[in-house]
Order: sequence, then structure tokens, then C-alpha cells
Amino acid sequence: MHETTPTVHLLASPRIELSGVRAYLEEVGGSSWLDLREAERREAQGGASDGELLIELAGRACYRSWEPGLNPNVTRIRTDRKAYFANILASGHGSVLEHASYTFALHNVSRVATHEIVRHRAGSAFSQESLRYVRLSDIGFRVAPALAPLRERVLAIVEQLEELQRQGAAELGIDQEGVPFHVKKEVTSALRRLAPIGLSTDIIWSANLRTLRHVIEMRTDPAAEEELRLIFDQVARIASAQAPELFADFTRGDDGAWRPANHKV
Repeated sequence: MHETTPTVHLLASPRIELSGVRAYLEEVGGSSWLDLREAERREAQGGASDGELLIELAGRACYRSWEPGLNPNVTRIRTDRKAYFANILASGHGSVLEHASYTFALHNVSRVATHEIVRHRAGSAFSQESLRYVRLSDIGFRVAPALAPLRERVLAIVEQLEELQRQGAAELGIDQEGVPFHVKKEVTSALRRLAPIGLSTDIIWSANLRTLRHVIEMRTDPAAEEELRLIFDQVARIASAQAPELFADFTRGDDGAWRPANHKV
């Protein structure tokens, strides 16, 4: 066996097609808004990320508020994107946040953690390592801080369970020549029932920005499970760097909790 630490990697983020955006705005009006945002993005400090630009575009489509005059009911618009996003969050207009999705690889997280994570099914997609197919010949495991006094005993038990995986596969002869794949799969699936639920695994998780805000708040709360707090602190750091204006109302406390000023956006 080998000891592990959970890590989080951003795999994908929104990519906006500016040519399509411009073509659309030339038809409906509002090209000046895109000109402004493109100018900001050319500045040394950059501007809105693609995810933020997509969300603002979707939000302005609701009221045709790219520029004054497009909607007779709108005589004044917010041109400052920080003020615009602050109003979106404060007013709870969270549906527009669902347009931007991000994909993460959660590496070396426990099956305990993944059982918790997949409960956040709204606005999410999951692809998890399958232990029906993946042989547990080398178990990764992290000893939780609460078990530190029992560390050596815990590791010894995990090593015994790992040895059982190897011995069981050998005694059942599933690596012998000619053994059909469906037999290997059946034995592998049965052996996983004798593995610790805390073993390390991988899961690919995609979530829209509205879901990210909700899950980060929940899973970094001091009442959340310790490993989940470790994982989602990393997720929060990545997400807030990707869409800083849409996490601008979050503060990270000394206890590691990420708390938003606007709940249930």
C-alpha cells in the first residue's frame, strides 16, 4: 500500500466563441457592451474570464440590458462588471450562473468522500474509477488526523487487506492464460467488497458555477467531514481564481470555511 493526499486539478473551463457572440449582438443590438469587455480583456490586468463573460451575456439577455435604448423599460445600465455581478448575487438571480461549468479531477480521494460528493447531483456530472474493472493490487490510503494515535495499526490492517486482494486473485487464478474477461471482472468486483471504504480513488466532477458556490459553502463548513473540507478548500481556491467576481462575496475564515455574503444564489 501507499499513503496518499487528496489533490484537485482543473481539467476544463468555459471557452467563449467571441465571433458567435458578436454576430448575435449585431443582430439584437449591444455590440458596444462587447467592445467594452474586449477592451478590458486586452488590458495588462485582463478582464472577465470566459465563464464570467458568458454569465454576464446570459444575464443581460434577460432584460436586453447590453446598452441603453434596446429596452424602453431600461433607461440606465450598469457598465461596471463588478457592480453588475454584485447585483446578480445580491438579487439571487442565480440561474444565469448555471451556464458556466468547470471540470475537476479529484485525485486520491477516499470512497467515503466520493459517496458524499455524488449526493450533489443537481448541476453536476460524475465519472468515477470503477473497482469492478480496476484491480486493487496497490491500495492508496490516507490516515485521517483523528486516527493519528492508531496510525501504525490502521496501516497494518490496510496492508493485510491489500495482501488479501493479491492472494485472492492469485488463488482464484484470474491471471492465468485464457481466463475470460467477464470472469476477471466478477472476481475483481467480489474482492472489492473486502477493501477499506477509505481507500484512495479518483473521480471526475463537472459542476456549474451555481452548484460550485453551494457545495463550497457546505463542504468547507466546520461541521463538514474533515477530508471534504480539505478537498473543497482546493476547489474553492481554483474556482475563485477562475471567476473572481462571482466569488467576490466569499471570505475564507481562519477555520478554513468559505462563507458567502449571499446565500442560496
